[in-house]
Amino acid sequence: MAVPTEIRLDRATRVLHVTFDDGTQYALPAEYLRVESPSAEVQGHNPGQKKTVAGRRHVGIIAIEPVGHYAVRLVFDDLHDSGIFTWDYLAELGRDQDRLWAGYLDALASRALSRDPG
Repeated sequence: MAVPTEIRLDRATRVLHVTFDDGTQYALPAEYLRVESPSAEVQGHNPGQKKTVAGRRHVGIIAIEPVGHYAVRLVFDDLHDSGIFTWDYLAELGRDQDRLWAGYLDALASRALSRDPG
């Protein structure tokens, strides 16, 4: 399991910077973290139930709360706070960012949804 040595939020750019003990570093935009939240609200309860969350282009993170020694809970300014981001999941989001983001944009397009609110 990769363990973060630093988790730093840049509020101005709405980017969470995560550095792991193996030296890997990721810059994870709040919008990306919000739409890939591990919560059941986003991921569903079974495979294939993942929701496409639209309108979150300008979402920010207002709090980072530790959960034991294995995760953080991110509180977004749209008040979504039910996802527990484990160290492994944060590392996965970093490693697979390009693929997951492209899949999200494709899902928005196929549903005629937008990243912009309203």
